[in-house]
Amino acid sequence: MPMDYNGVRIDDGSERTDNVNDYKITCMDFIKEISHDYEAWVDYYKLPEDEDKIRRNGIRSTIERTNDWIAKVAQTIKAVDVVMNDGIQKMAESTAGKPLEFGVFVNGKSSYTMAKPGIIDVNVKSSGRQGRKTKLGFHFKDDRFRIESTCGAFLDETDLPTKDFDLMDIHLKLHAENAKQRDVISFTVTVSEMENDVEFERRGLTTIIHIV
Repeated sequence: MPMDYNGVRIDDGSERTDNVNDYKITCMDFIKEISHDYEAWVDYYKLPEDEDKIRRNGIRSTIERTNDWIAKVAQTIKAVDVVMNDGIQKMAESTAGKPLEFGVFVNGKSSYTMAKPGIIDVNVKSSGRQGRKTKLGFHFKDDRFRIESTCGAFLDETDLPTKDFDLMDIHLKLHAENAKQRDVISFTVTVSEMENDVEFERRGLTTIIHIV
C-alpha cells in the first residue's frame, strides 16, 4: 500500500537545467503524470463508492495545490523539489486512505500553512478506533520523521513522548531558526494505532510550510 514515499522522484532533475521556470514546468507535468499511478492503486482496491471518491478527491486536490505552490511559492530548484516531493507524499497518503482521527497543525492550519522563521510549534492530535490507543510512530525504520527543506530545518527529537495515548494532543518543536522568507519546509508525522502493545495501523500526515 503506497502510504509512504521516500526520496526524490526526479533524482538528478536539478542537474538537467538551471532555469527555475523550465524546471517548474517539468515538475508540474510530473505531478500530473504520477497521479495516474496513484489513481490506478485506488482502482485496484475496489473500494466502496464513498471511500473511492474521498481518495480520488484527495489525489486530485493535491495536484492542484502542489502545482499552485510550485508556480507561486517555490523560488529555487531546491524549493521546487521540496514542494514536488511534498505533493507526491500527500498523494500516497490519500491513496492509502485516512482511517484514523489524526491531525497535524501549524498556526491552526493543516497540510498547507505559513510560519515565521524560528522554532515553530507543531500540534499533533490523534485518537484510535474501538478503544485502541495511538502513539508517535516512525516514518521509516529508524527515522521518526520525514523532513525536507530549503533551510536545514529539523524536528527536535529530544524528550519525545513514547507512551500510548487515549487522546493524543502533543506539541513538537520544528527548528527553523535559519529560515528566510520564501523558504519551504515539508515534513511528515507518523502515528501508530496500538492494540495490546502491537501496532494495529499506521498512518502519516504531511505538512508544508511557506516561511513568511
